[in-house]
Amino acid sequence: MKRLLVLLLLISMPAYGELGDDGLHKEDWMRDTFKDLNEDLAEANAEGKRLVVMVEQRGCIYCTKMHNEVFSREDVADYIRENFFVVQVNLHGDTEVTDFDGEVLTEKQATRKWGLLFTPSILFLPEEVDEGATAQTASVALMPGAFGAGTTLDMFTWVKEKRYDLDSEEDFQRYHARRIQERSNGKTD
Repeated sequence: MKRLLVLLLLISMPAYGELGDDGLHKEDWMRDTFKDLNEDLAEANAEGKRLVVMVEQRGCIYCTKMHNEVFSREDVADYIRENFFVVQVNLHGDTEVTDFDGEVLTEKQATRKWGLLFTPSILFLPEEVDEGATAQTASVALMPGAFGAGTTLDMFTWVKEKRYDLDSEEDFQRYHARRIQERSNGKTD
């Protein structure tokens, strides 16, 4: 009876971040592109969205945690879907990526070039990238690792609102601390 109850519970749960053939979690807001970052940036801009490169790997427990506990939240998923153009890159993948500087590399070569060592790692890109820049040097923010829903949503909001460009002392950590206080519950979520 207990097993039947667990099975029914699992069947009734919505599926978030289903695994693709590459072993990476897939969300409906992720884009399947040719991974030419200049083209992806142009498409994101045409849609009025910000380009994000999300680096993950097969078997990553922290990626699973993010998909199951953070990206599955309706408020987080809706915010990303409405405001961001997300391209997924496999830390150990062999699919070709064309960096902003025109260099064509495999995913694993590109992530090595960008200095990304952990998954998930999320690179947030500006609307315009200087000629010769790479994804890493052009990025306005990097979210290295798994965080709670509140922190994640605050980071996406901070980028969307271009708070990194404001002439103020409020960097992301100060912004996030203020948002925690505004939520009045002391929680990062």
